[in-house]
Amino acid sequence: MKSDIYTQVTDRIIEQLASGVVPWKSPYFSKVGFPRNFSTGREYQGINVFLLGSLRCTSPFFLTFIQAKELGGHVRKGEKGSLVVKYGTYNKEEEGSTAEEGETRRFLKAYTVFHASQIEGIEFPAPENLPELSLSEKTDRARAIVAAMPNAPAIREGAAVPCYRPSSDSVHMPEKGYFESEEAYYSTLFHELAHSTGHASRLARKSLLENRGIDAAGDTARKTYAEEELVAEMGASFLNAHAGIIEEELTNSAAYLQGWIDALQSKDAKGWIIRAAAQAQKAAGYILNTQPEEAAQ
Repeated sequence: MKSDIYTQVTDRIIEQLASGVVPWKSPYFSKVGFPRNFSTGREYQGINVFLLGSLRCTSPFFLTFIQAKELGGHVRKGEKGSLVVKYGTYNKEEEGSTAEEGETRRFLKAYTVFHASQIEGIEFPAPENLPELSLSEKTDRARAIVAAMPNAPAIREGAAVPCYRPSSDSVHMPEKGYFESEEAYYSTLFHELAHSTGHASRLARKSLLENRGIDAAGDTARKTYAEEELVAEMGASFLNAHAGIIEEELTNSAAYLQGWIDALQSKDAKGWIIRAAAQAQKAAGYILNTQPEEAAQ
């Protein structure tokens, strides 16, 4: 059932957080790239990026059991696969209607995939680690990403704390000297720009438009706040990877980890992590002015 898949995904993320791993901050995104299906050649999308990225494999390639067999290989006996999901919609044909005119239904399916290191009989490309970038190269890339964002909000320095203000459609940042490094500055800026993509003039994201802050009363308001924060965290991770910024080198405190564990274990939170990851990818795609690939299976 759909709810069981949501629970599996959420439990997997909580398990990673409890072990000290932040799935959306894998250093491997900047070193080997995003996880990719070897058979189709397509990158995994949304929550699958983080489910597979948290495995920290040194090669980006995965296959289903059947795909490995079709390519002349096989999964080694005793190997345990990894969960990925496919989320989408279809048109239900009803009597007297066409598929296009029928009722639109959502679906969520779970799949198991295996990493290249678990498969025999197939020659996978040797890992090609992405080139190590100097600090100046990383910050140059980060600046270029910020400068190229379409329909960008105003960015103003001099604030006491970083934030995005929907009312004025503006990002407010402390001056760079207040950050431990330029990488930390741009990672924070990416977080706030990811928030800004939810503005009505861009992606009109519900979790931003209905966000009333962490102190807002009621479980629904707190859930909306947490979901929007996760969108921004994950969106920043996509952007950091494109800039070559390795997030694990930035601070991940015990309080940060526990905060997300608590949020994911809260009432009615089982479904939103999959939605948040999809929205995060859309946010990063908007800033990068790119369209995501079709989801891999």
